[in-house]
Amino acid sequence: MTIAFIAESAGVSVPTVSKVLNGRTGVSDETRARVEQLIHRHGYRKPPKSRSNLVELVFRELESMWAVEIIRGVERVARKNRISVLVSEFGLREPVGRTIGDTVERRPRCVLSVSQLSEAERAQLTAKNIPFVVFDPIDELPDGVPFVGATNWRGGQAATRHLLDLGHRRIAMISGPDHSFCLARFSGYVSALAEAGLPMEPELVIKTQLTREHGYAAARELLSRPDRATAVFTANDMQALGVYRAARELGLRIPDDLSVVGFDDVPTVAWVDPPLTTVHQPLAEMATAATEIALALGRGEEVPQLGLEIATTLTVRESTAPPKPKPKPKPQPSA
Repeated sequence: MTIAFIAESAGVSVPTVSKVLNGRTGVSDETRARVEQLIHRHGYRKPPKSRSNLVELVFRELESMWAVEIIRGVERVARKNRISVLVSEFGLREPVGRTIGDTVERRPRCVLSVSQLSEAERAQLTAKNIPFVVFDPIDELPDGVPFVGATNWRGGQAATRHLLDLGHRRIAMISGPDHSFCLARFSGYVSALAEAGLPMEPELVIKTQLTREHGYAAARELLSRPDRATAVFTANDMQALGVYRAARELGLRIPDDLSVVGFDDVPTVAWVDPPLTTVHQPLAEMATAATEIALALGRGEEVPQLGLEIATTLTVRESTAPPKPKPKPKPQPSA
């Protein structure tokens, strides 16, 4: 069945049938009804568009400092496969139809979605046979959904163990929203404390957003208390930079008066004063692995592992040190 056969049967031109198929104007109601009747009678379907030679990398927000590392990893694989990379930003409050629908129309080889991909969006991509991988998912995914993440639990555990090994016993945590990776980092913190025989003290934990401003506000609250923590572990590096600002304003020196550990290891934290100790999340390597999985799925190959977690490592710099010993109380003069 061809478009030419439909045109001949309806007594119209091929461009007219094309207009009907694509919902364009310029066709009378009578002609449109005749063409549509023939299309349904003969079961004609438009041939699928060929896939464009590109990988689409979808961010919900491009404000994050680690976006460059992700793009670098995707580019590495795309260049090797002679495929272009298109970077898209979908606003968090935009309706699904206006976001992933545009991607579907572009027919990319595959889609890499940073942080999340809703059930409806996954269904749209699957219906058009466009493979996808979720990068660093913020929520639990159903079985069978391809993803690449990091060992967030072990990262949180390693950060807290480092502070414990230095001798800290009052270790605060500025945690993030109830995303799966934030919860895993917090669980690693609690696990390390339990190993050391220490309880998790609720007054030493503040849950807030993953920004410098929110980290600053949480640190001001934690560090203004009489029996303040001697160390702070944050759910990401942006929060840690907020802790730096709060400590400066309160007259606390890092690491002499306060040790700080972040998470992510974005490039800038090696240049702050003092350079930040942080959990290194291998973003470029994660992006490379995600792109290779997505392209393999697009080629119809079997992928040995649909869910992949890449190991985090602790990068020790100059923002952590043993806690200062408490001054001994002065002896009271005898009467």
